Amino acid sequence: MKVTVTRATKDDAVIIALLGRVTFDETFGHLFSDRQDLTDYFDRTFSVKKIQQGLEKQDNVFWLAYYGNLPVGYLKLKISSPNPFLGSNEHPAQLQKIYVLKDFLSKKVGRHLMDAMYEELKRTASGHLWLSVLNTNERAIGFYKKGGFSVLGEHTFSIGKENFDFIYLGKKL
Repeated sequence: MKVTVTRATKDDAVIIALLGRVTFDETFGHLFSDRQDLTDYFDRTFSVKKIQQGLEKQDNVFWLAYYGNLPVGYLKLKISSPNPFLGSNEHPAQLQKIYVLKDFLSKKVGRHLMDAMYEELKRTASGHLWLSVLNTNERAIGFYKKGGFSVLGEHTFSIGKENFDFIYLGKKL
C-alpha cells in the first residue's frame, strides 16, 4: 500500500478530530496523572467544532494522510505566525500539528505530510518555518533536525495540572 496526502476540507473535521485525540493520547497520554485533564484538553483542542473553525481560517492549511484508504495522520500549517525568536520581517509560518498514528510511523507518513506542506510554502511569502515540540520527544526532535531544523528557544506549556517543557525549532526556507 502507498501513502497519499490530500488537502483537508471542512468535511474532514470529524476525521481530524479523531486522529488528533488518538495520536495525542498514544504519544502523550502516559504523561498525565489525571485523565480528566487530558479529556478536558481533547474537548478544547480536538472538538469537531474547533477543527471546523480552524479549517475555515484562511491562514490555516490542513492535510490528511492515508495509508491505502485509511486516514492515518494529519498536518496543520499556519501560514503567518510570529515567533519571539524570529524577526518581525521574516513572515514565519508555523507547523502547528503533525500527528501520525503510532502503527504507521514506519511508513514515512510524516515525510509525505511535510512534503505537501513544503509545496504550499513555496507559494507563500514565508521566509521561515517554526514549530514547538516537547523537549523529551526524541523521535520527533530527530525527525525535525534531520529535516534541517535547529533550536530557537524554550517555553513551558501547561495542560491541567501538568507542566511541559518545549523547545522551539526553526528553519529558513
